Amino acid sequence: MPRITKRFVESLKSNGVDREYRDDRLKGFGVRVRKSGLKSYFVKTRINGVQRRFPIGDCEVISNYQARDKAKKLIGRIADGEDPRVIRKVRRRQPSIKELGQRFLEEYVPTHLKPSTQREYKRSVELFITPKLGAMKVWEVDGGNIAELHHGLRHIPYQANRTLGVLSKMFNQAEVWGLRQEGSSPCRHIKKYKEEKRERFLSAEELKRLGKALQEEEQEATAAVAAYRLLILTGCRLGEIQTLQWDYVDLEDKVIRLPDSKTGEKTVYLNDDAVSVLKALPRFDDNPYVITGRKEGQYLTDLQKPWRRIRARAKLGDVRIHDLRHTYASSALALGQGLPMIGKLLGHTQVQTTARYAHLADDPVREAGTLVSNSIGNALFNRVA
Repeated sequence: MPRITKRFVESLKSNGVDREYRDDRLKGFGVRVRKSGLKSYFVKTRINGVQRRFPIGDCEVISNYQARDKAKKLIGRIADGEDPRVIRKVRRRQPSIKELGQRFLEEYVPTHLKPSTQREYKRSVELFITPKLGAMKVWEVDGGNIAELHHGLRHIPYQANRTLGVLSKMFNQAEVWGLRQEGSSPCRHIKKYKEEKRERFLSAEELKRLGKALQEEEQEATAAVAAYRLLILTGCRLGEIQTLQWDYVDLEDKVIRLPDSKTGEKTVYLNDDAVSVLKALPRFDDNPYVITGRKEGQYLTDLQKPWRRIRARAKLGDVRIHDLRHTYASSALALGQGLPMIGKLLGHTQVQTTARYAHLADDPVREAGTLVSNSIGNALFNRVA
């Protein structure tokens, strides 16, 4: 038997008959030359006493080195008791990534995630994952496929990282469902992109401009204006105010008791201004929501459109609705509240989440330091204060 090398394969001619040549070192590895001249690598070995042939690849498509490496791995798996025919049948019956995504959205997402997160997951699956990987089988997706998808979204790093997170959850669940081997997630070694955290908050002068703009829009967008005022007066998340129900509001005790927020049950304390905002809103017997929408029994779903109009009026074009929450946090820091207390007010469960605001405390500290230094300097240099 010859050594199946690249040179040997290139020298082979068909001579009008099918011929096979077996390697003299790797038992079972060989090359076949057909009458047509087509050459292909194969492995021939016995499984349960029956001789079987397994194609490795055409010689024009796969290199000799690659073919030998694949043959070694296949022979090793067979020696360990694996039957490639059974594996092939199982893989043919396996779902595609599109089917996995549908099952994931139907069975896992609704029972484990909150509504806002469910929408984010659905968006990632339908807009980014299925179009790119949907036709592939669950078993055949590897790290290279995931890296390519992630890299393709590099111009929107936030979305790239969120999509990677959804994929990771999907493949973890695929392991739970027995669709992939445990610990085989192709997302394991993909590094997330660095995201620029934006901590925009309004100054006192900007708050005045916003207040004036809200007054001017109050008649046109009563519910929306009330929502923005409550957001900045409470530091709540958008969804907490947008879906707030009257049953959660206790005006006498000046609190909102949310039965479920992003971090579980949450108590929001109201000042007199927030109470006045709530008292001014109409209540409807057929609508449980505080911020009512146009549809009967529903809350106002679009708070972005009126916000764009209001922030333009106030000349605050770069301010997002979420920045109202940042403003609440920065104001608390300026008044001397510590991070643990601010974390409780904002409904954070982890200290590191609140710690992102720590740098905002520099301004009042700097101002205090300047006052002290100026006082000392006046005395030191005989200046009149």
